[in-house]
Parts: sequence; C-alpha cells; structure tokens
Amino acid sequence: MQLIPVFKIGLLNAWIFVACSLLISYSIMLFNKKAYKKLGNPPDMKLNRREKVIGYLGSIITYIAFLYSIFLPFKLGTAWFYAGLFIFLLALFVLIIAGINFITTPLDKPVTKGIYRYSRHPFYLSHILTFVGIGIAAASWIILLASIIFLILVNIVVNSEERYCKEKYGDAYKEYLNKVPRWIGIPKL
Repeated sequence: MQLIPVFKIGLLNAWIFVACSLLISYSIMLFNKKAYKKLGNPPDMKLNRREKVIGYLGSIITYIAFLYSIFLPFKLGTAWFYAGLFIFLLALFVLIIAGINFITTPLDKPVTKGIYRYSRHPFYLSHILTFVGIGIAAASWIILLASIIFLILVNIVVNSEERYCKEKYGDAYKEYLNKVPRWIGIPKL
C-alpha cells in the first residue's frame, strides 16, 4: 500500500466492483417494488437529528468512495487483488442471498429466514465487505479507512432501524434480536 495513492482513470479500476454491486442492488429492488419501500428508512420511521446526520455522513462517505473508485486501479496479478476479489465475491453472495430473502418475505413480517438467521443486517454487511474487498484489491488504505468509518456509522444507524422494527413487529422481532447476532455469527439457541 502506498501512502499517496495513484489516481488513474482506467477500465480495470475499482469502479467495476462498485458497478457490479450497484447493478445487483438495484436489480433486487426491481423484482419487488413494494419490498423496496421496506428497505432503508420507511416513511413512518422516526429518526432523531443525530441519526439523520449520521445517515447523511454514511451516504457522503459512500458516494465519495464510489467516485474515488473510478480513479483507483486494482493491483492486478498480486495477492492483494486476489484476496480483495475473494472478499468482494463473498460480498456479492451475501447481497444476492439477502435480496432474495428480503423480497420473498411478506411485507408485514420481519425478514428472519436464510442469511437473516446469521446476520440481522446482511445488506450493510455486504456493503462493508464490498468496501473492504475494493480496498484490498486496490491496496488502498483510503478505502479501507472509509470501510472502518462506514462500519462505525452504520453500527449507530442500525440502532434506529432495530428500534423501528421492534415497534412495527413487536415480540416477533424482539425474539429475533435475542437469537441472531447483529453482524454475523452463529444464531443463539
């Protein structure tokens, strides 16, 4: 990794990973437009000022990282690239499975099946893994740092989402919270 990164527009830059991730994300949403409304911040979800600011900061970091990816060449043929590619492919797998689980769950029920049995927030997990995969594949400390900051911000934002889900789904969601880890792990029995 270099202290001062190389800025170079190219076809084999990190934007390819970003484009794949965005294409899959938006394709999932197109399969079930009603489920799309349940994603993110539903209109009836109440956020306090701090949560809104943190959400905006997370979005800004994401957009800057995506823009930066246009100028960020991969370290092709290196262990960095292959390790990052593996993590990125894992992120896509998590994203696709989470999307399928999400759109096939009735709108009035919490999503608790499939990968949601191992992580309460697999969409966020896939985004974090995407950033980490890009950061490693391009040997970019800037993207890896952005990944850490994004993880910290998302960890705060999910509190509001979980609060909303407790209010909306009641005891079913509270039981789910007690069984399933926030990020990833073995479900509690």
